[in-house]
Amino acid sequence: MILGALIAFAPMSIDMYLPSLPALARAFGTGAASVQLTLAAFFAGLAVGQVLYGPLADRFGRKPPLYLGLSLYVLASAGCALASGIESLIALRLAQAVGGCAGLVISRAVVRDLYERQEAARMFSTLMLVTGLAPILAPLAGGYLLVWLGWRAIFWGLALFGLACLAAAALWLPETHRAHGARAGVGAALAAYARLLVHRQFAGYALAGGFAMAGMFAYISGSPFVFIDVYGVPAQAYGWFFGANAAGIVVASQVNRGLLRRHPAGKILAAANAANALFGVVLLASAASGAAGFLGILVPLFAYVAALGFVFPNAAAGAMAPFAERAGSASALLGTLQYVLAAAASALVGAIHDHSALPMSAVIAGCGVAALLSHRLLIGRTEASS
Repeated sequence: MILGALIAFAPMSIDMYLPSLPALARAFGTGAASVQLTLAAFFAGLAVGQVLYGPLADRFGRKPPLYLGLSLYVLASAGCALASGIESLIALRLAQAVGGCAGLVISRAVVRDLYERQEAARMFSTLMLVTGLAPILAPLAGGYLLVWLGWRAIFWGLALFGLACLAAAALWLPETHRAHGARAGVGAALAAYARLLVHRQFAGYALAGGFAMAGMFAYISGSPFVFIDVYGVPAQAYGWFFGANAAGIVVASQVNRGLLRRHPAGKILAAANAANALFGVVLLASAASGAAGFLGILVPLFAYVAALGFVFPNAAAGAMAPFAERAGSASALLGTLQYVLAAAASALVGAIHDHSALPMSAVIAGCGVAALLSHRLLIGRTEASS
């Protein structure tokens, strides 16, 4: 439960305030592109921050860096609630992400400390059952908090969530990695990351999962404006559509957990990446033609997002499998690559925003195809069957 909550920092911090994006634009007197920078800044913070925690987690153990990160998250969340302008909110969202990403790095490293590849993939699927509640409940809670108390209440709620996770980790999370006192300087950290980047298996699985994740964050960034502004969905009802897609991930991840008893993780991932590419292309065709209206957007979006329940656990387990002694660094770089791609996709959706569903759909389709190509070219048939 604690590891699931730690992984949920990203979806909680993103999804809970999604219904408020149009309201933030009105409150600060700015446009959609500026408000979407609060999302891009958060993604960038998740990418950069994870690099910092990896070597620290390998040197000092899993818990001290976690305490540091969660403390920063709580303070930054309170700062977001008190922000007086869009510029300060963007900066505080960056700091919030740098703090919250400690939970992502440490939770993945703990799983790798305890399990080998196939069982690690099953454990990541189990964690998604817990984590999946965040995208279902967070937009609903955010939508009603927005209507009842205003957008600032959303960030006070996130501060309380961070405080509760910090207390739970301190009381009940065991240390799974003994501190070994090795050097953790900048040079040593960069050398460790360089070795990971040129490792074909790590790069292939990281990019296969990373591009798929980028497609999801293109959806996260673009869907509030597409659903609310283009198709007229009420802000407080947006969470129901978003939650249905999140439920698809949860169900798929549990089906994946069962499939892993009989099929290799790499083979499942290969099929899921192919499905993502197909669903992304169908979504783009629907948005370009407009023939099926809102339903033509909802159905392929649901299929794309649900398939990620097969992608994420198997990609993470495959990328981290060879690195038992460097699980913290592998976890950090895996997350960094994923969120660099997510930040780029989110920023691109905002930059080409044209008050239609086409920009979001085009980016999602491109990400799905890129994930498929990364897997095919870097992993290949032999590794994908393992």
